[in-house]
Amino acid sequence: MEDIKYSTSSDEYVSINSFDLTSNTKPETTLNKKSKLYIMFNFTFDILFSVVLLLTTFPIMILFAILIKIESNGPVFYSQVRLGKNNKQITIYKFRSMKVNAESEGPVWANVNDYRVTKIGKFMRKTRIDELPQLYNVLKRDMSIVGPRPEREFFVDEFMKTNQLYGYRTKVRPGLTGWAQVNGGYDIDPFEKLEKDIYYINNQSIIFDLKIIIRTVFVVLSGNGAR
Repeated sequence: MEDIKYSTSSDEYVSINSFDLTSNTKPETTLNKKSKLYIMFNFTFDILFSVVLLLTTFPIMILFAILIKIESNGPVFYSQVRLGKNNKQITIYKFRSMKVNAESEGPVWANVNDYRVTKIGKFMRKTRIDELPQLYNVLKRDMSIVGPRPEREFFVDEFMKTNQLYGYRTKVRPGLTGWAQVNGGYDIDPFEKLEKDIYYINNQSIIFDLKIIIRTVFVVLSGNGAR
């Protein structure tokens, strides 16, 4: 765990470990009860929203691709293997917001005012512009618009040493935004995110997804929870 940089308290560990698996936190009970209407909505919304957002933000993406190349040498896009639904490995794509070889010494959890982040990268992270290429992942159905954020296997394995519930996050398709992202994002530790992700998994609905989308707009405009 020495390479993973995050902070939490013993009280938070007690909270996450004291969940009642037969009620609030067992995702399978809810997953099996998804309505056909929600499943159809989720698929249709993901595809249509991704296409519309790609078309409307295309000029912005072109602009930032140019700015990334002007500021530093290296690729415009950054790809990384993460865990998708049912622990399937997926490759997600982002605009590169860090210096090249930012993790030359191994995986490191992102920090506030991370020295590895470029000037353009800092702005992209604050406005979430760096995440826009993941709309391609949504179109591929590796991801959804709403869901728990996909995490790297390295961190998932480490977090599960502390709490096995962390594996429940992959019971659903990961998302571009999620309940944890609009309630703190990087400002909360992994186990607080886990609580919110499990709450989302157990309460998925059309209304809840739309609520998260609306709150995401306010988060993007405010820049809260970015690193």
